[in-house]
Amino acid sequence: MTTVLVVEDSITQRQMISSLLQDSGLSVTVACDGVEALEQIAKQRPDLVVLDIVLPRMNGYEVCRKIKSDSKTHDLAVVMCSTKREEFDRYWGMKQGADAYIAKPFEAHELIGTVKQLLRETTAARRG
Repeated sequence: MTTVLVVEDSITQRQMISSLLQDSGLSVTVACDGVEALEQIAKQRPDLVVLDIVLPRMNGYEVCRKIKSDSKTHDLAVVMCSTKREEFDRYWGMKQGADAYIAKPFEAHELIGTVKQLLRETTAARRG
């Protein structure tokens, strides 16, 4: 089964995003901050990461840079999902290596559609 790691410090947001993904047939694991996210990725690599930007211990930009600069995880799809809505925030997220950027609040179909599209693309690229 395809696994998505949701990295979100807000319990409510974490549960909502997890439920949406689970309801669409995905397996979900969670992390509450950037350091925990990297530890989980090292232990059991997910197929995709939904990553908040404003996190304790290590922000989402840093986490994304670390994922994308590591040869073991550089091809791991990352969807940044944040309340930071300015064009600069989107630009900076993509500059760190994010594969997509979704501003909160978002529509459920926007998140699910983006996640499923990236999963299709990364699966196709691996088959290559």
